[in-house]
Amino acid sequence: MGRSQELSEFQHGTTIGCHLCKKAIRDISLLLNIPRSTVSGIITKWKQLGTAATQP
Repeated sequence: MGRSQELSEFQHGTTIGCHLCKKAIRDISLLLNIPRSTVSGIITKWKQLGTAATQP
């Protein structure tokens, strides 16, 4: 199975913005049409590293 396309910086920022506005992970997932695991991963990485940018 192929790898899916990476999210844009805008989608990463929108995800973090929704999280800061106290939206639930499920709600963010439905709003942006991306998997819950991806939303959770973005938020976790942002909390740990302080950035939502794609790392090499």
